[in-house]
Parts: sequence; structure tokens; C-alpha cells
Amino acid sequence: MPTTYPPASPTLSGDNVTISRFLQNPTLVARRLRTLLEQRYIADALLTGRFTVSGGAVQYETGESIFGPDNPRATAPGSEYPLTNLANGTASLAKTVKWGSDALITDEAIKRQNMDPVERAFMKLVNTNVKYVDSVALSAISSAVTQTFVAGTGDGSGAGLWTAAATTAQDILSDVLVARANILTLNNGYDPNTVVVSDTVYALALAKFVAAGYFARETDSANPALTGNFPVIAGMRWLSTPNLPVASAALVLDSTQLGGMADEALGGPGYSSAGGVGVEVKTMRQDEEDQWRIRCRRVTVPIVLEPAAAYKITAVSA
Repeated sequence: MPTTYPPASPTLSGDNVTISRFLQNPTLVARRLRTLLEQRYIADALLTGRFTVSGGAVQYETGESIFGPDNPRATAPGSEYPLTNLANGTASLAKTVKWGSDALITDEAIKRQNMDPVERAFMKLVNTNVKYVDSVALSAISSAVTQTFVAGTGDGSGAGLWTAAATTAQDILSDVLVARANILTLNNGYDPNTVVVSDTVYALALAKFVAAGYFARETDSANPALTGNFPVIAGMRWLSTPNLPVASAALVLDSTQLGGMADEALGGPGYSSAGGVGVEVKTMRQDEEDQWRIRCRRVTVPIVLEPAAAYKITAVSA
């Protein structure tokens, strides 16, 4: 019988032997988990900085100004330039935590249901990891951000809750733009580009924006109401998440300056990286029980470097 070198990649045809070959290949498993993970973490969309951790902890500085303490001075020809003392930010130390979980897939499940139990196991691992890591990161952001005002009071309109029937798209946009202006007024180089709300607030706010005619109607690809893509309004993208620690609050922030995720690659026998999201995976054959054990873990800690790069709008919903 002729052979092919290198051997063909495993296919997901439903054959239990082929599925076992897939589970034996950490690279393929990591690639599949990365496909599921990289589109789900909102923590990585808000904390875009990437830090490599070695030794279980990372040191960083917060609140460092982009300006020096002294203004430039007129300098005569041949004279020495004045020296200014540049202040550092507040030093902090953060310890990484290993967040992970396992799932079991029996040979019987693979034989009787083909690839379905594998896909469901992957999805549950992904959902569990994303839900918890996102909630930790969002709690860290919410705790660090102290700049705030109540919805409807930012521009003096008194419109109140964003989800109220009487509230218009203009009321919502006014609050967001005032929060953005307050961040820009600090003159620290921040440029707010993201608004984060709960799923319910997102749905109701989007409906008001559509009714107000904020989106192009000439083409379906430019209308978030038809495509489901995150809209960009006033130069800021709107993201929704069910993991906000306070669902009745909205965050306006500069995702390029706010902070980052510090991931530590522990490695170890049999582990494979799922790519840029910092997740490591491992598959283990348990012949004693005729089953596979799949592990998904992320060793990370969220870091808020510039809390002034975000503003919190409270009472956006009841």
C-alpha cells in the first residue's frame, strides 16, 4: 500500500480514530481553542498592552505624566540647557494567577456522537475561562477608575437612564461625548476610542441609534442593525459584555493607554500555546478510564496602568 510523506493532516470526518489523532496533536487543539477564544475576551480588547511575566509577578508604574515638571527655558548661545527632574509613576506589583479547568471526553461519546462532544467540551472550557478572566479584568478596571458622573447629568440635560423610554439617542451620545471630553481635558495624551456597556444597555442604545438615523442606510454592510458588527459612533466603538461588575454603568476609555494583560507562559510537558490570547492547552489520554482529558488554562493578571484614561457613567439603566 503506498504511503505519503509527510502524512496528511487529521480530518474531522467523524471517524473516532481520526478524532483521536486530532486530540493527540496539541497544536491542532490549541489552534481550535484559539479560534474560539480570540474573538471572545473583552479583557484583551480593553487592556491591549501585552506584558511577559517571568517569576510569577510583574512590576509596573501607574499614573505617570507625559509632561515634565518644568517648562522649557530660553537658552543663550553656548549656554548649558536647563536640567529637569522627570518624575516616575507609582510603582506597583501584581502577581499572576493560574485560571484553568479540565473537561472529560469518553470513547463512548466520541463513538456515538462523533466530533460533537469534543466541540461542546471546547466550548465549555472557553466559556468558563472567558467569563471568569473577563470578570476579574473588568472588576480591576471598575475599581481603578474613579472619574464618574450620573447618566443624564454630564451635559445638564437631566435625561436620566439611557434605557428610559423618554431618553433619545442624542441624550446617550451627549453623555458619552462629555465623558470623552473630560478625559481629553486632562491633556495627558489620552484619546478615548471605546464604550463598554452591558448586553441589555447595548441592545436598547443601539435601537435608539438606529431610530435616530445614525447609521448609513445605503448599504447593508455599513449598518450594525443588519450586520451585527460592533458600531463606531463619534469615532468610538461600542462593545457589550455580560461580565461588567456593575451592569448599570458604562465605561468610556482609551484602550491603547488603559493597561494590559500580563501573561506568564508556564510551559510544561504536553502544553501548547493557543497564541496571542495567552491560553495554554493540553490533552491527556486516560487509558484506564477509556477517555480523554482536555485542559485549558491562562496564567495572567490584568494591569491598569492609566486609570485616568477611562471614565465611568453610572445609572445608565435601572
